[in-house]
Amino acid sequence: MRLTRYTDYSLRVLIHLALHEERLCSIGEISRAYGISHNHLMKVVNALAHDGFVETLRGRGGGMRLARPAHRIGVGEVVRRTEEGFQLADCPSCSLSPACGLTGVLSKGVRAMLAVFDAYTIADLLTDRAAMRRMTNGQSPLAVELD
Repeated sequence: MRLTRYTDYSLRVLIHLALHEERLCSIGEISRAYGISHNHLMKVVNALAHDGFVETLRGRGGGMRLARPAHRIGVGEVVRRTEEGFQLADCPSCSLSPACGLTGVLSKGVRAMLAVFDAYTIADLLTDRAAMRRMTNGQSPLAVELD
């Protein structure tokens, strides 16, 4: 199974916001950081806001941030909200379906995959915050931050 770009972009937005939780972020900033179309991100952010993952603030000085802490946003929850279905094959239209074991195997595989996703939160994905921040700013992940 391959996740859609929509899910990929949704996870990237949430990761970016978690990396910069101390401030508001803009769609333009995220678009530049990941090389993603501004228009695509607008749709993604609107849906994330509608689903309660992101809080948006309009007007001068506006932007967006996570609607709840990153450790309370499950990867499985995001995937379930952003993917339309988890049917890996068109078993219902297959004439062998009533006697074939593939349907059960595929269903078990999807459940296992979702169980793995459910074991992680957005916070768990931030394995090296400093390197990730540098990369979203267009710098080498090996660059040294001077504080």
